[in-house]
Amino acid sequence: MADLDLHFGAGLALGVGETARQARWMEELGYEYLSAGEHFMRGDPPGPTHATLPVLAVAAGATDNLRVLSSILLTPFYHPLMLARMTATLDAASNGRLTLGVGVGGEFPVEFEAAGLQVNQRGRRTDECLEVLRQLWTGERVTFSGRHFQLNEAMINPTPVQQPNPPVWVSGRRDAAMARAVKFGDGWMPYFYDAPRYASSVAKIKGMAAETGRDLSNFQWAHFPYIAIYPTEQQAAEVAATQLGGRYLYGGEFLDIVRKYCLLGTVQNCIEQLQEYIDAGARHIVFSISCPREDRARHLETIAKELIPHFRGK
Repeated sequence: MADLDLHFGAGLALGVGETARQARWMEELGYEYLSAGEHFMRGDPPGPTHATLPVLAVAAGATDNLRVLSSILLTPFYHPLMLARMTATLDAASNGRLTLGVGVGGEFPVEFEAAGLQVNQRGRRTDECLEVLRQLWTGERVTFSGRHFQLNEAMINPTPVQQPNPPVWVSGRRDAAMARAVKFGDGWMPYFYDAPRYASSVAKIKGMAAETGRDLSNFQWAHFPYIAIYPTEQQAAEVAATQLGGRYLYGGEFLDIVRKYCLLGTVQNCIEQLQEYIDAGARHIVFSISCPREDRARHLETIAKELIPHFRGK
């Protein structure tokens, strides 16, 4: 399987106060990515959440080689000039280790209302922001007149270390997100997908790219699986459902939904389930550990020492 060029990472799991320690430990364990996501008001009253770019900056500063990934940055909340400056700075400070995962959000309309944004305009705002962001990253002057953003000869200096730009991974679930990945992205990172739907999304994106003449030869195919490693699938599903149930309610019996989308059970069970996603086209795997905090360190170590080596041919 080594010829598949697989890459592995995991999300922030030990708490934001442990960011630097977790990042150093993950680098020692051989992970390639540390990811962190964000919301601005996760429900009302809001659940705990943090802004992704400062967290990633702490992780980058504590390590030498670990890439930092936003999973995801809520793009509609950002002005493109501000986002271009912050990401260029983080990319420079990390010596070119930023991967920018972007999405439109929408799970919590209250956070859009609190920020004075229209939740039904989040896709258009994101498209405009990404269009301008990629122009600003070039270091050229940018004049842009859109529905949501207007810039007159704006520019940033210096530009990001990575050339032509830090990789942009577009996240989402629907065709609009796939089209956004083709137009503005360097990668695709859907969430809550089963393996057949992942394979279908790969085919759709390749089809869209062919229609527009987009070259996908350097495109990065990512997957963000939730994982719970326990002696039985039932125990793992119950633990994962408890952790995720308050955030992703798509109808139906939630335990069945967790079974459909998460890696559950023993290490061998998780290996078999992950293989389905790799067969579907995923090459950059970033685990989201779905268990109580006291059990997350075990997960980080088990994934690094028992699960990932299987896919690296050890």
